[in-house]
Amino acid sequence: MIDTDGLANRLIDEHDRNEQFRPFAAANGIASLEDSYAVQERYVSLLKPRCGAAVGYKIGLTSQRMQTMCGIPHPIAGVVLADRLHHSGARLAIADYGRMGLEFEIAVRMASDLPIGGPAWTQESIAAHVAGVCAAIEIVDDRAADYAELDVLSLVADNSWNGGVILSRFCSDWPALDAVSGTISHNGTEIDRGYGRDALGHPFAPLAWLANALAAKGQSLKSGEIVMTGSLVTTRFPTESEIYRFELEGIGAVELNVIT
Repeated sequence: MIDTDGLANRLIDEHDRNEQFRPFAAANGIASLEDSYAVQERYVSLLKPRCGAAVGYKIGLTSQRMQTMCGIPHPIAGVVLADRLHHSGARLAIADYGRMGLEFEIAVRMASDLPIGGPAWTQESIAAHVAGVCAAIEIVDDRAADYAELDVLSLVADNSWNGGVILSRFCSDWPALDAVSGTISHNGTEIDRGYGRDALGHPFAPLAWLANALAAKGQSLKSGEIVMTGSLVTTRFPTESEIYRFELEGIGAVELNVIT
């Protein structure tokens, strides 16, 4: 049996000391994603007194570009905590993270609790339970991980690296999300572009994946929860004071001021 409490406390200590992320799963008996999520659950429970209650989830690795970057061919999930939820125009310091990464995503807000039981969720069936969508930036803290040695089991245990989210205003009347373009600008200059379809074909596809993963554990998404559906482009790693803007066509835009 794995020592979930010991590993969760180890993660707390490593973050407090700002230690580089190193794979640890194999050496500590973590043999499956189920084991990793068990460690993540305990780790998140230790974070809550510092960072507030859970307000939603992040889904990672939903685009081909991100899966290729990390060498992991399937989505992963983590938990978003209240004190790590920010709004457009937020100012966040690079020094507050082991290594700050920025990911540019479509976020959703749930309109209602999902019932437990019944058929598996699909992107079509889950759409009726979405209250709004918005442009969002996820802060990932990879603690200067070596991507050539990245281990998905260790990554998941470390709450899939979620360090926070920045949200624009939610839009309740959105265009076809698979065709929506997302433009990333750095200090006023466009640097990248992605589309809603880059997240498993449609942002509601990863949302359905998460709903089904939770249902398998007897859990469900709740009304008002926020879900990040995965970056449309590869991660950016700011190194100095910079302004990032992510604009979703027909939905809105979110800005982040990175400071040193």
